[in-house]
Amino acid sequence: MEFRTLKYFLTVAREENITRAAALLHLTQPTLSRQLMQLEEELGVKLFRRSQHHIVLTEAGMLLRRRAQEIVELAEKTARELRPAEEVTGRISIGSGDLRSMTYLAKLLAAFHRQHPRVQYEIYSGDSDGIKERIEQGLLDMGLLLEPVDTSRYQILRLPVRESWGVLVPEDSPLARREAVTPGDLADSPLILTTRELMRREMIRWFGPYADRIQVAASGNLPYNQTQLAREGLGIYLVIRLDCAYDGLRFVPLSPPLESGTVLAWKKTEVLSATAAALLRFAEKYVGGISDHPV
Repeated sequence: MEFRTLKYFLTVAREENITRAAALLHLTQPTLSRQLMQLEEELGVKLFRRSQHHIVLTEAGMLLRRRAQEIVELAEKTARELRPAEEVTGRISIGSGDLRSMTYLAKLLAAFHRQHPRVQYEIYSGDSDGIKERIEQGLLDMGLLLEPVDTSRYQILRLPVRESWGVLVPEDSPLARREAVTPGDLADSPLILTTRELMRREMIRWFGPYADRIQVAASGNLPYNQTQLAREGLGIYLVIRLDCAYDGLRFVPLSPPLESGTVLAWKKTEVLSATAAALLRFAEKYVGGISDHPV
């Protein structure tokens, strides 16, 4: 399975049309069709269902598209990292969830960029599990993660920002008039929780003696989607405080407070590119001089 053939396959999968893909690849249609047939024969599966006007991926084709995208991205990233350069240049890929700490990280990246304007940044948005998976695959150089983080697998740089937890409730809810909510206030109420197992454990500890009265109505990993459920009254959404407002919902902090630290994490066994290593050296100095870099 040649790298070039995978790029051909991805182009066809994106365009859903052999003729259009062949033109983009500067190939004749018969040549491209032959390459795809040889790929199917090599793998022993059908990758496309062909019709008169377009082609559709089979289940095997959809799996290959995911894997081919990872292979191509990793190969291109490796080529960039190996390219010699006299100055700090290249691309750094960073994953982050919806966190207030991203404000701090953005200031850090902007400060680094002023010194090294030829560096580009690729920001991947997702939950912690998705970010860690892409770090493991070598598709991300590093990720901004909520603690706790497995330090046996990752090196970390702890950021001087704490994430505060609370609830989002409809504005007409009795809880919306409270200054804070306690475990007892949430016991036996339908809740909307994160899917991240480590954070769910933290929440259970926060509930203390009320933990056996937790009622989960829904769970998920994307805050925006969860707010829609909370707005419709499906449940009370336990969430990190963000610097944004949601129409019809009010954020109420927890009492006692529940906070999470954030870290910039990268794989221990990964050899970072010179550009990513330069950023981390800068970040260590930047964090060390936090008094000079207010959030």
